Amino acid sequence: MAREGVLSAYRTLLRATRKTFAGDSLMLKESAVEVRKKFEENRNVSSDGEIQRLLQDAGEASHFITNMIVQAKLNSGSGSYAIKPDKEHAGATLELPSEESIRKSG
Repeated sequence: MAREGVLSAYRTLLRATRKTFAGDSLMLKESAVEVRKKFEENRNVSSDGEIQRLLQDAGEASHFITNMIVQAKLNSGSGSYAIKPDKEHAGATLELPSEESIRKSG
């Protein structure tokens, strides 16, 4: 039973990242690598309680990725970014990155 739950959580997280970062090949690749890494780090966990806690964490991460992250798209004509939240994002707050954080990530 635990194995099916782990596989389901893994697939759910990957689906969340694919939807949220659609069209952004770098974020798609990096998020898939990170999800895989986290699951690999916990491959040998055998305690049912710890597995349940990790599955809950994975569920919360999936919810966060799906409902709290909106990928901005560059408007090639104006050079500005457009954000189009979906219905899943209702109630989320908007945090715009500062110019400093954008420079650091670029």
